[in-house]
Amino acid sequence: MIPRNISKAIYRYAKSFPVVEITGPRQSGKTTLVRSLFADKPYVTLEDPSERLFAEDDPKGFLARFSEGAIFDEAQRWPDLFSYLQGMVDEDRQVGRFILTGSQQFSLLAGVSQSLAGRAGVTRLLPLASSEIPNLSASSLNSILITGGYPALHAQTINAQDWFASYIATYVERDVRQLINVQDLTTFQRFLRFCAGRSGSLLNLNALAGEAGVTNKVAQAWMSVLQSSDLVYLLPPYHKNFGKRLVKTPKLYFVDTGLACWLLGIRSEEVLALHPLRGALFETWVVAEALKARYNAGEPADLYFWRDNNGVEADLLYEKDGMLQTIEVKSGATVTRDYIKAGQKAAKFAGDEALTPWLVHGGDDNYERNGVDVVGWRNFAERIFK
Repeated sequence: MIPRNISKAIYRYAKSFPVVEITGPRQSGKTTLVRSLFADKPYVTLEDPSERLFAEDDPKGFLARFSEGAIFDEAQRWPDLFSYLQGMVDEDRQVGRFILTGSQQFSLLAGVSQSLAGRAGVTRLLPLASSEIPNLSASSLNSILITGGYPALHAQTINAQDWFASYIATYVERDVRQLINVQDLTTFQRFLRFCAGRSGSLLNLNALAGEAGVTNKVAQAWMSVLQSSDLVYLLPPYHKNFGKRLVKTPKLYFVDTGLACWLLGIRSEEVLALHPLRGALFETWVVAEALKARYNAGEPADLYFWRDNNGVEADLLYEKDGMLQTIEVKSGATVTRDYIKAGQKAAKFAGDEALTPWLVHGGDDNYERNGVDVVGWRNFAERIFK
């Protein structure tokens, strides 16, 4: 098993809460991780029809087998589980007793908020961060972008293109049909591809709906499904007013660049190197790395961007000790004067509240230049939030 950075946070929650819940996209490694961390607990998947039927027909008999605790995989498949666990943990508040996993964030969080509020520690496992990828030092940036971080692609010899094709087919058949009644799966997949083409851009649901040939209401519902299954992330604009007319629309990002590349038809590093969306895909990778670092530490995302009506922006920012860390992202391997100016502009909104701005680029150089901290892509994950 590939060691996961989130393990410390999960253990921390298991020492504080009776229930620990781990959400995340399918195939991000949730089951492998919890079965390794809690090898002494019995394991049951609620995607097994026989187990689910037992639970629905005789809930008390089903749970009597697990009075000392258990791992319940894909817990959202039996919604009544949360109510029954509430009664069990109220009788016995032993910490780390039950471990829940699931690939539908909204369903799991709804169950926790309704029945397990104050009783469950919640965290999220995304695909591998760059610091978790084996032999990262021997990999090129393009290979990382096109492969992405799903563990199966780094733990075994497998054709990435075949794997992503199967992943999308399975995702659409299982998750989409469980969450909403999609009549035309082909149209949904087309919508998904259009989203991949807009990764790194301001979210424009009207345009996406028009391109896919669906109503705005349908597009909004489908976007919620993509968020629920952790395929996309909406980066919110910074909420404070610095006296500028700032954009209030979130930006759309895919959580995994490998999946985005596959949806865009990018099948080789050579094609990616010349692709017009390479810069957007690199920005997508940077935002996803920051998101993974937050979740792996057991923290909320608390990530933002800002952009004014003249297009001046910070691609990414977060608060640190009452100050603001701004991050400008450039995919080029060579740091130019324009890159440095962009990094300087990114911090101007914050004024005295700004920390030394970062410029994350597609090369390996790390140094400070004209008040900008230049950070190579390999070093970004190590430095973020330090």
